[in-house]
Amino acid sequence: MIYIKLFWEFFQTGLFAIGGGMATLPFLYDISDRTGWFTHHHLADMIAVSESTPGPIGVNMATYAGYITAGIPGAVVSTLGLVTPSVIVILIISAFLYAFRSNKYVNAAFYGLRPASTALITAAGLIVSRVVFFGGSFGNPINLKAVILAAVLLILTRGITYTKKLHPAVWIALSAAVGVIFKY
Repeated sequence: MIYIKLFWEFFQTGLFAIGGGMATLPFLYDISDRTGWFTHHHLADMIAVSESTPGPIGVNMATYAGYITAGIPGAVVSTLGLVTPSVIVILIISAFLYAFRSNKYVNAAFYGLRPASTALITAAGLIVSRVVFFGGSFGNPINLKAVILAAVLLILTRGITYTKKLHPAVWIALSAAVGVIFKY
């Protein structure tokens, strides 16, 4: 039964999370709150792992969430649930889009989806910031280590010419090392 529930939850997420992997975050927080399969801190871990591994972030997060919930079969079912709506929608749209691509209503619909995906990604960023800097609730004290680490990374990646040019893999490795060393 858990596999059917996992598939259904991630099918809905895949169907409505328009705008990429980060747009799945509000849905994952909702799943966490309703089902208790994973915590908000698990989600922060999922983001870190998903951002640092190859592949689409939404798929990586679905796989991770499914694994936490029901092991390897859960990971497979969650991943399939997330990608199934996209496959179905792409097959349907590709059949009709060629004929209707020059239609002003179709163009307007695509244009209208941009703000929606921007809002979903912004909401995800705010939720992640709340978890990282306030431990999940704005009533908690500020996590000073997280603020210092964010400030240092911001300065190094945006303010210093030499370090701005470093490859993202270097930043991922350095961030992992800092997390291990400082038990963050």
